[in-house]
Amino acid sequence: MLASIGHGLANLARFSGRDPRERFWPYALAVLIAAFAAMFLSFGLGFADSFQKTIAYAEAHPEKATVTRSGGSVSVTIHEPSPELMPDMTPMFVGLRVLAPLIVALLAAAVVRRLRDAGRSGLWGLPPVVFLGIALSLFPAMFEGFMAGDERAIGLFLPLFANNMAYLASLGLLVFMLCKDSKPDAKKTGEA
Repeated sequence: MLASIGHGLANLARFSGRDPRERFWPYALAVLIAAFAAMFLSFGLGFADSFQKTIAYAEAHPEKATVTRSGGSVSVTIHEPSPELMPDMTPMFVGLRVLAPLIVALLAAAVVRRLRDAGRSGLWGLPPVVFLGIALSLFPAMFEGFMAGDERAIGLFLPLFANNMAYLASLGLLVFMLCKDSKPDAKKTGEA
């Protein structure tokens, strides 16, 4: 496993050659696990800050909220919601906009080599990246529009939903192709 990860990191910019499943998947899974851990941390910190603001608001406005403490847990019920209690999603969106290109950069060459090994063109790796880029552009705009009370933000919902369905379909197809057996007779163009 460590050899696969080392191979992937050492060949970040090498789009030629081929990688069998046994070399590709440990590296790809390590990248994805690290990425999900970073996203969890980013979102967790953002929501922890929001929860602290909610508790402070509830304690400052006991007529608008109820705080229940039991053992080591805290429950807050807001009776009159306030816009100031909405979590600040900006740091989380910035984190996603930094993390997504980093994941793409870490996986791009490995995906191309794996697709080539499975007898496919490396271009099959592009559609999920395009749909992801569109989502990373539209979702923050839609969310910020909703938070600002801009009714036009709803107009982004259906295109974003369609884009996300296309993203999931293209990603599913890509994963399917990445799982295929090696093709010994596959085109060897660019192989080192």
